[in-house]
Amino acid sequence: MDKLKIALLQISPLGDTRLNLTKGIEFCKRAKEMGADIALFPEMWSNGYNIYDRPFSDDAIDCDGEFVTAFGVLSRELNMAIGITFLEKYPSGSRNSMTLFDRFGKKLFTYAKVHTCDFSVECALTAGEEFCVSDLDTRLGKIKVGAMICYDREFPESARILMLKGAELILVPNACPMEINRLSQLRGRAYENMCAIATCNYPESVPDCNGRSSVFDGVAYLPELDGSRDTCILEADGKEGIFVAELDIEMLRLYREKEVHGNAFRRPSLYSPITENKVEYPFIRQRQF
Repeated sequence: MDKLKIALLQISPLGDTRLNLTKGIEFCKRAKEMGADIALFPEMWSNGYNIYDRPFSDDAIDCDGEFVTAFGVLSRELNMAIGITFLEKYPSGSRNSMTLFDRFGKKLFTYAKVHTCDFSVECALTAGEEFCVSDLDTRLGKIKVGAMICYDREFPESARILMLKGAELILVPNACPMEINRLSQLRGRAYENMCAIATCNYPESVPDCNGRSSVFDGVAYLPELDGSRDTCILEADGKEGIFVAELDIEMLRLYREKEVHGNAFRRPSLYSPITENKVEYPFIRQRQF
């Protein structure tokens, strides 16, 4: 059975948007040579997540500007979907965003990070207001793909909503140390929602990052196995490089039709506290910046 090939571009930025554009194009071409169907960048590739000690507006770019649209043109040339990340210029302030282009160069969505890190400098960003899922046309047919960015993964609601919107694959640009607990979060999100989760991080050469980009396929049980299986089908090391995972989408779909997780036995009428806005001790926090 043919598999969907997902390339995680675990690469270090060059300190300049134009240089990052050139390097990003080069690595997308390499990913295509490796047979990739989708190439995913780490978080805020346009400026290498360089948001400290400087105005955000210095690096913010239009979602329809030269940097982003170049990857739309490239996706068509390569016949490969591309998830490109950038600091987006937005009317109410900058956003931490990702645009997904399909293999024909069509923009499927631009997703802005919903859960900004308000305990840090990201509190000055404009948070996104919607989780996006679209049909991605691939050589294997249409696959429902959604996105969340870095800190979004720490809220179970993010992946849950994407699953409820039909996501089979969630793309996660990232910029932080991927240690055992954060990797466990991704494993849990994939397991409980019966969906694949592909995360692309910066390599260890980038401050406060350590590589370890990963893909979890979400399939915990197979009829021929007595117990559960490891849902991690790829975990990169810390070095710069392109890491390609092969996702068996048909196996995932068969699993989703039979297993007990996801939306099979939920009781949403009992979940109303999740949507309440009140925050009580011990979770009251003040913005730090």
